[in-house]
Amino acid sequence: MKPEHHYSVDVAWLGNRGSGTSHYREYGRQNVIAAAGKPVIEASADRTFHGDADRWNPEELLVAALSECHMLSFLHVAVIHGVVVTAYADAAEGVMLQEGDGGRFTSVTLHPRVTVAGPLEEELFERMHREAGEKCFIANSVNFPVRHEGVLVVEPAI
Repeated sequence: MKPEHHYSVDVAWLGNRGSGTSHYREYGRQNVIAAAGKPVIEASADRTFHGDADRWNPEELLVAALSECHMLSFLHVAVIHGVVVTAYADAAEGVMLQEGDGGRFTSVTLHPRVTVAGPLEEELFERMHREAGEKCFIANSVNFPVRHEGVLVVEPAI
């Protein structure tokens, strides 16, 4: 039997301005996302969809989940390959196509900048990203491509 993991979050809408959803522009999109023992995330819809630009929106959270999952998978793969990563930062970008009242993501591109101690061949670096992509639970759960355009930085030997 394969291990099964369960994740629970609570989402509460805070946008009732007194008349509920009586009209599309009459309610706020503010909400909070919570999980036991963790800081609350203040969220909303994207500004384009009448949300609060100061809060995280679901689209940003999806891109962030893909970026973080790839990073954690990459760090695991680095250990397997004996590569010492000393810094990792990503500037991920997602593309969503709006279709009528709905829409869908068409791609996410990760731009990880990975600093390693010691030499690392570019081919192995690319292979490590492919392996991380194969191990990432979130990337394996979406129906659009998640691309990796990594930049390798090698720390100078002391």
